[in-house]
Amino acid sequence: MSTQPLVLVADDEPRITKLVAIALSEEGFRVVTANGGEQALQKAEEVRPDIVLLDIVMPDLDGIEVMRQLRERRPVPVILLTAKGSTADKAKGLDLGADDYIAKPFHPDELAARVRAVIRRSGGAEPGAGVIKFDDVEIDLERRMVTRNGELVQLSRTEWLLLQHLAANAGKVVLHTELLTKVWGPEYRDDLQYLRVWVSRVRRKLGAEPGAEAHKERHTLRCLKGRWLFQSAAPS
Repeated sequence: MSTQPLVLVADDEPRITKLVAIALSEEGFRVVTANGGEQALQKAEEVRPDIVLLDIVMPDLDGIEVMRQLRERRPVPVILLTAKGSTADKAKGLDLGADDYIAKPFHPDELAARVRAVIRRSGGAEPGAGVIKFDDVEIDLERRMVTRNGELVQLSRTEWLLLQHLAANAGKVVLHTELLTKVWGPEYRDDLQYLRVWVSRVRRKLGAEPGAEAHKERHTLRCLKGRWLFQSAAPS
């Protein structure tokens, strides 16, 4: 049996699915394609892909709804494909649980790098790391769970891996290059703005108000000249 990662690509434009399939196949991936949302759900059940690439705009079921239904069945990494390049559209997809996004048109090398990075960082949690508690938030590093006021906080894989690494180093300064390499891979090590977007998302899910100043919170993710600090209580 082949051990190469299996990628499911769903787009209602045959030209796009063909180009993506060729590009990823040349990089060593196995690829299955779907021409819409309904077929994507059907094929996901049949082949159980390692990662799914979804076009946001499809006529039967859009990519966001397909992602939601996939996640109800089992955890699977998702990259959204979109022709919409605005920050708002990208943020919406990430807020709804996507692990990454890529705007069309894209270079085949970038696509393959993004797929590899998402697969790499979806490998799992570090065992025996303990529980971080502060204010109304509890981060269970071993069980990969975050709760706030006793309610489960829904995080994407990327959000979890970012928070996991910061929380495991609570009170320590972490270089942005270390975070980017650890969570996204070495090809992202200098993309500080990309990291800022994800940290902002995690802060909001931990209870920070939009636009709130980090230094006014008891539990914060702060950036000082490319160095990140997660301030919280020590692990229990």
